Amino acid sequence: MRVFVLGAGLIGVATAWYLRRAGHDVTVIDRQPAAGMETSFANGGQISVSHPEPWANPGAPLQVLRWLGREDAPLLFRPRLDWQQWSWGLRFLLQCLPGPTRRNTGAIAALALYSRERLRELRRDTGIEYDCLERGILHLCFDARSFSHAHRRAAMLRTYGIRAEVRDARQCIALEPALAGCRDTLFGGIYAPDDETGDAHRFTQALSRLCMQAGVEFRFGATVRRLQASGSRIVAAEVVQDGETHRESAQAYVVALGSYSPQLVRPLGERLPIFPVKGYSVTLSLADDAGAPRTSITDESRRIVCSRLGNRLRLAGTAELSGYDTSINAVRCEAILRRAREIFPALHAAGEPEYWAGLRPATPGNLPVIGRSRYENLLYNTGHGTLGWTLACGSGQALADIASGRGPSVAFPFRKP
Repeated sequence: MRVFVLGAGLIGVATAWYLRRAGHDVTVIDRQPAAGMETSFANGGQISVSHPEPWANPGAPLQVLRWLGREDAPLLFRPRLDWQQWSWGLRFLLQCLPGPTRRNTGAIAALALYSRERLRELRRDTGIEYDCLERGILHLCFDARSFSHAHRRAAMLRTYGIRAEVRDARQCIALEPALAGCRDTLFGGIYAPDDETGDAHRFTQALSRLCMQAGVEFRFGATVRRLQASGSRIVAAEVVQDGETHRESAQAYVVALGSYSPQLVRPLGERLPIFPVKGYSVTLSLADDAGAPRTSITDESRRIVCSRLGNRLRLAGTAELSGYDTSINAVRCEAILRRAREIFPALHAAGEPEYWAGLRPATPGNLPVIGRSRYENLLYNTGHGTLGWTLACGSGQALADIASGRGPSVAFPFRKP
């Protein structure tokens, strides 16, 4: 079957890989000059199976209220005259109820575990390199209240089959000596030893090359303006490249355009519950005596992650609901960097920090949209929010199974017509 995959980010390229392995003739179309140039470009680097809890949880509404008006807040809501933003926000609040939170957490955990196995399998089969570190993730608590919940949270993770160990401050520092400089404020944390880190951009570009070697065609610098439908099927894609418009056809179409997915399918009468949530990152080149961590760190109090990527340190976090604006707010980047220096006071960078901002395609309950549309040959693999790197390989394999008429071997609420 000839399949067009629309989008060459991490999710689109992973989808193309697994579709090709399933025997399909695959073409990937993307407006950028290379793979992984947008949301996948400079994310936090964590494959964080140990963080299946969605942003939408019973404690979120109060946190949002506390952070209102703070330009450096971990979650910043910028109200706009945009009914889609307000509609998404209302759905987010509904997903904060205990029942939806439990269901969403379980579904994310199942897909995350499945995805990590697919990634490890891919690594074994291909030898792909992307600054991978298998040193786990340490979730830090900087107040007594959050640490008092650590045992309950670790027990919850273990019910999903996720290894999690509670560590006091001394044990955290023994695990990651770079934390010694914050011993006076650190209460402890949860260590997830099976989690991993790696450069998602480097992975995406390396996997795109493997796809090409396997026969996948990539068309960069090409924008899909619209999809044309006839009856219950998509019959063509209108593609603009080098100033010329072409009408091209395939037997199936996979939308993996992240935050831009709803815009493409809305004229078809399809409604995707996805809204762009801007995230920021800061990348530091490290000197030899950098005082930087090797174990990946998540600061639960500020929603900031730190990942070692070779001789670089990636600091990332925060969420900003401000539409499709990708401009960099230096205040938010500086807040991330300032917090990192509080945790790692001996941190020494070589050169100036690199600031970046990208749009995470977020659904209200953090569940990605994977599966079929009401059109027979239109499929979705999009809306992964903050967990695109964590869920990429599992989502790609599941989508390939669905496109091939097989049921995915993971318990997840895949979209059905």
